Amino acid sequence: MKFAHLSDTHLGYRQYGKVERERDFAAAFQNIIDKIIDLDVDFVIHSGDLFETPRPTTDALLVVQRAIKELNKAEIPIYAIAGNHDLSRRSNPIPPQVLFKNSGLNLISPIKPYYKIEDLFIGGVPYMPQSRNDILKEKMTKLSHKASSYKNKILILHQGIDKYIPQSELAIGDLPTNFSYYALGHLHNYINDSYGEGRLVYPGSTEIWKSNELADYKKNGKGFVLVDMEDGEVNTERISIDLPREFINENIQYETLNNNILKIKNYIKSLKLPPVVNLTITGSDFSGAEVYDYLNRELSDLTLLFRPTFNLMEKDVVDIGPVDDGPIDINKIISKKLEDEGEDIVNFAISLFDELSKDNLEEAEDTIETFYTKHYGGDE
Repeated sequence: MKFAHLSDTHLGYRQYGKVERERDFAAAFQNIIDKIIDLDVDFVIHSGDLFETPRPTTDALLVVQRAIKELNKAEIPIYAIAGNHDLSRRSNPIPPQVLFKNSGLNLISPIKPYYKIEDLFIGGVPYMPQSRNDILKEKMTKLSHKASSYKNKILILHQGIDKYIPQSELAIGDLPTNFSYYALGHLHNYINDSYGEGRLVYPGSTEIWKSNELADYKKNGKGFVLVDMEDGEVNTERISIDLPREFINENIQYETLNNNILKIKNYIKSLKLPPVVNLTITGSDFSGAEVYDYLNRELSDLTLLFRPTFNLMEKDVVDIGPVDDGPIDINKIISKKLEDEGEDIVNFAISLFDELSKDNLEEAEDTIETFYTKHYGGDE
């Protein structure tokens, strides 16, 4: 059997407040659907974050409606779970994917955690924050037992794993080992690894959601994974797509600013769409305001957006070397400051600081709610 695995499409995302970027995300998704249909796969798996928010735009909903209609016409079913962006922070949230259950989308949820098709088992768990880690592991164990008698077993999750990302909800050893294919979502970079009896794959996001994804994009592209699975044996192929808009990242020394901007302008003229340009200007003795005005004159009409960062170096700075014996241990500092408050407070503060420092606002709210409920019997 042959199937396509994609994730983190983030439809409806109006990056930088630009409607053009929302259309770029939609175009990338449609491009992938077209390729999937051309490949004549048996089914599709989407591992979460279909939408950017739990209340997607009408345009985003229509994009999905059209894609499901095209897949139905090609007789290609789709199985999906909800990611953290698909879920509101209220208890027992209902993701927008439910709108398409009667149109052909097979939603894997707490109500319907798995599907069985002859010798194929497809099970999964929608995104769960770290505060519900025990429940997540319990659900995975149950799915592992349910799947044990099937030759071809797929587990779908939308979680971070400590082997691949620091801000994770799971340790790699938390995963059951008896699945043929682990269809992961949440990480936006491409990962293809062996685990247990099968392959563990993050296909990555289908568009550039943050500029820090550019290095992986240049190495692995954006797209989806084509999977061939027979009697539990798995082969994978990365299928890349051409993104509609280019991102340009340049580090420029102030002394060479004019020449570099001229080169960038000439390159932009060869592109089909105005790019997003990120510039870091480094040097001494220059005015950030004046450089910004210059860049605005030169680039504003040629780009969708230009984003300059100024790295102003001071002259004659004496390097006095490191002032301590090693990196600062934030956890140790928090523990010391709160040592009189008890272990629960210390653990809460460390967890909260960790989430906030990584801009994981939803996980931070979950940590606060869990702590409040446990200690004060609070309810929303």
